Amino acid sequence: MIYFDNGATTFPKPDSVISAVESFLREMGGNPSRSSHKLSRMAGEEVYKAREAVARLLRIGTPENVVFTYNATYALNMAIKSMVRERCHIICSDVEHNSVIRPIKALEERLGVEYSIFDSDISPEIAIPPLIRADTRFIISTLSSNVTGKEIDLFALSRIADRYSLRLIVDASQTIGHNRIDLSRCPCDAICAPGHKALFGIQGSGFVYFKNGLREGEFIEGGSGTNSLDPRMPIWLPEAYEAGTLGTPAIVALRHGIEFIEEIGLDNIEYHLNKLRSRAYEGLKPIKGVSVYKTDGGIALFNLAGMDSNELSYLLDKKGVCVRGGLHCAPSAHRKLSTLDTGAVRLSFSIMNTEKEIDEFLSIMENIAKKHKK
Repeated sequence: MIYFDNGATTFPKPDSVISAVESFLREMGGNPSRSSHKLSRMAGEEVYKAREAVARLLRIGTPENVVFTYNATYALNMAIKSMVRERCHIICSDVEHNSVIRPIKALEERLGVEYSIFDSDISPEIAIPPLIRADTRFIISTLSSNVTGKEIDLFALSRIADRYSLRLIVDASQTIGHNRIDLSRCPCDAICAPGHKALFGIQGSGFVYFKNGLREGEFIEGGSGTNSLDPRMPIWLPEAYEAGTLGTPAIVALRHGIEFIEEIGLDNIEYHLNKLRSRAYEGLKPIKGVSVYKTDGGIALFNLAGMDSNELSYLLDKKGVCVRGGLHCAPSAHRKLSTLDTGAVRLSFSIMNTEKEIDEFLSIMENIAKKHKK
């Protein structure tokens, strides 16, 4: 099997991640911050080590401001809905995932917020300022399109937010683990990411890092393991947003996934992904009937004339190649590409993929294209 769907979730996972989860479940599977016995303390220590790992990755000095969630969608909902609490104007990009667009649309209906969209093909420092209004309060943007890998400069977003006194929420789902993110140099108010994608954790993990260490607004209520006599949630992080039992095995996996990345090096990962993308791109271009779209990072995107992208994904699956067709939960990006009707087939790579796999895929794709033409 050839797995090219790492933009959805990475596979396979590193042996160190699998071993760490098994060890936790066998040896220290207590509930963190809920009891005083040894297993609970051990679980709590593992959770804090994971916060420290995220803090290292983002170059921040406040691991307690890392709030664990169950995926990036949950993280984005938490950040957006806890921070946007009144009618205002928001600016976002034209390649946003539904994890950003749908919460904003919900706030449009609930609070009357309005939003404008900037062109991601233009420098943010040129595209965003003309959209700023007297009631603009937030920039909410992805750092990399999950469809094309198109990057949006965090440094520029951070500078604009500072210059115009706007709050900045970013979606790092397709950037973290591939590129460096240094919040000591380009701060934002909240950054959201999953653990199960390029950080090589398992499903059920994600996080928000809030610059502000206090609760922004109400989002969830329940047990926090602290100050149980108070009927209200704590005001400090992370307890303010970590109500109920944490997904500790997934948090443990996230920590060890980050350590796996640290061992390899982000520069090495970025180089490898670019090499795989270039090999796939150059190999797809000569195949008759194939249209290849411009992409960046570890993504290649294409279509075969006369065939829906989901049908082509199915045919590739039958040949042992895992890819993703359709709209990738990001219709705005496909609208920009003029692929709303057919979607597109996405190849998304990880450090685990090889050039040999690219070549095997290209051979399979050539055969499919020939048969389709007949």
